Amino acid sequence: MQLNPLRSPRKLARLLLVLGCAAGLLAAAQAAPQRKAAPHRSPAPVPQVRDGEAEAKLIEIYKLIGQAQTRQALAKAETLVKDHPNFQLAQLVYGDLLTMQQRPVRSFGDVPDTTAKSGAQMLSELREESQLRMRALRERPPADAVPAQFLQLSPRSKHAIAIDTSRARLYLFENQPTGLKLIADYYISVGKLGVEKTEEGDLRTPLGVYYVTSNLDPKSLKDFYGAGALPINYPNPYDARRGKTGRGIWLHGTPPTQFSRAPKATDGCVVLANPDLQRIIRTVEVRTTPVVIATSLRWVPPTAVAADSRRFADVLQAWRAAKASGDLERMLSFYTPDFTINGKSIAQWSPVLKVELGRARGKDIELKDLSYLRWTDAADTMVVTFGEVPTGARTGPVKRQYWVRQGPHWKIFFEGVIG
Repeated sequence: MQLNPLRSPRKLARLLLVLGCAAGLLAAAQAAPQRKAAPHRSPAPVPQVRDGEAEAKLIEIYKLIGQAQTRQALAKAETLVKDHPNFQLAQLVYGDLLTMQQRPVRSFGDVPDTTAKSGAQMLSELREESQLRMRALRERPPADAVPAQFLQLSPRSKHAIAIDTSRARLYLFENQPTGLKLIADYYISVGKLGVEKTEEGDLRTPLGVYYVTSNLDPKSLKDFYGAGALPINYPNPYDARRGKTGRGIWLHGTPPTQFSRAPKATDGCVVLANPDLQRIIRTVEVRTTPVVIATSLRWVPPTAVAADSRRFADVLQAWRAAKASGDLERMLSFYTPDFTINGKSIAQWSPVLKVELGRARGKDIELKDLSYLRWTDAADTMVVTFGEVPTGARTGPVKRQYWVRQGPHWKIFFEGVIG
């Protein structure tokens, strides 16, 4: 009887239960004599690895097992672990396929009881990783849908990243003239204690809207960080407003001994396999690439985000008109009492704003390259980025504002110049 794991989640679950974890022992036992037999052999050239390639091969092996084609699955698994000896999940599948040649496997992780006890945590983590990878294959985003946070992206933001921590998945988008297009997605690991970071050292990954702030040279990093690192701006002004602490949240790779890490294995960073991270590093741009990290992404049609974007655009244009009017009181009505800018309170900033409005003499301003990103948890917030160009000028400062909904009104609680 042949099984199609993609058509029946229940059959897929039963399929995963027959996969075991004897791989580490069996593969090591097979590899050891080969190393002794050819001690002077030059190391084979490292194959060029494309992003997502190893996972695609693993999924293909799962499909073959589901179709009872275990010999073909074994041959492909042998090639996969040869190319990626540090891919522990692939070793898991390979070991059970070897075991299947001798006897039926008893359960997921079919190793001696003493080994299962000592390696219980690793077995559990590998099971979870396998289930998450297969879930991401079954539960694909709807065609042409986008995460609800991306209301509007400026053409300056050529790419965007969205992370669904419940699925251990990172989605990479290209910002095309027709809108966002999903171009790749990858398995990721997050904090040991999950998500919703609140303080330094809590081993959690933050949730929110962030931007890539830099691209760290891998030569300056320890091997632990793998192919490189992309820091993000945690804590952002919304985090700071709520008293969240911590720093050094990066998207980074894995050490040489690991192809991927367990779903919850980091100190708070988001970790990818090195080939996947390298693709992202080659693709995204520093400072203009947004990174949304959510417990669960809500995928919506582009028309839905366009409607929300238009509604907020009316609010922002009202702010622009207030600034062009030169009316200080009208302008201040758009800001919260706890608003800050460059460390100044609204009372400290008001005289500066009055001078700025006077210099403008009521001249209109143009808002160029607008981006709106929405984040909703305990409050409804908006991260807005734009170039503020006075009429008659060719350029102006690039600003980022953080807005919060208070009843029926949107108010600004942070504003800063970023370029």
